[in-house]
Amino acid sequence: MIRPRIRNLPVSFLMAGLLSPAAVSAQWTPEMVPADSTAAPAPFGPGEHLTYNVKVGWFGAGNAWLSVEGFENVRGNLTYRTVMGIRGRFVVGLNDLYKSWFDVHTLQSWRFTRDMNQGSYSGTRDYGFFPERMMWERADNDESGPLPTAFPLDDIAFLYFLRTIPLEVGQTYTFDRYFKETGNPVTVEVVRKDRRKTDAGEFDVIVVRPSFQSEGLFSEDGQAELEFTDDERRLLVYMWVNMPVIPGGVSLHLESVTEGIPVNPESRAALLGGTAPGTASR
Repeated sequence: MIRPRIRNLPVSFLMAGLLSPAAVSAQWTPEMVPADSTAAPAPFGPGEHLTYNVKVGWFGAGNAWLSVEGFENVRGNLTYRTVMGIRGRFVVGLNDLYKSWFDVHTLQSWRFTRDMNQGSYSGTRDYGFFPERMMWERADNDESGPLPTAFPLDDIAFLYFLRTIPLEVGQTYTFDRYFKETGNPVTVEVVRKDRRKTDAGEFDVIVVRPSFQSEGLFSEDGQAELEFTDDERRLLVYMWVNMPVIPGGVSLHLESVTEGIPVNPESRAALLGGTAPGTASR
């Protein structure tokens, strides 16, 4: 099956505002995404673009976005190319860009990049995942290490993966799929159902608390809370992360929604039926 591809656009264009993430996502139409029943059921798809107001406490401090930009082949594997950006000025300036390429059929990660600029700190990391050799490697230096699983997930891929599982209140889900062994197990506690009012509307939500064992967006020595819509879309409505460089942490509040086009036509029905694939032990 031949699928359309969006050009690989330089990050500098996005960050400079010459071409916004919304403009990239807006190119997708249903005619451009042929249905594929062999794809993993997932409520998201190309064209999905969520924007957020970023706050520290009650104060607006920046903006963020989470986008499924399109498809891309990574070493012969068809992937979703996804981007999360957070930028603003808090106690220090923050300009972070995370990109994840994960498999359309298995949802496993094939590549993950982090471009972080937080105050005086800046750094780029470019990870590639090679399950055939059970290794991860960094393209930006000579670092490498063992994969603990043949189906690895990175921080951003985990956000999308969580949207494919039932998220039953009172359950604690445990996964051993973080790409670094030191990051496992990842635990996800489903705390409660609630209601969240945002600029994008008012939503019934499912509140979850993820915890990784090492560095990343949701490190164990910090805290995090996520809220997903309690419907077949599982949109990320709210996120709070306790970042070490920003006292009190940073929260993201949904501002606007552009829905994507699920590849598997049964994706949302499967989610409502609680039959999403790939759930690990609970």
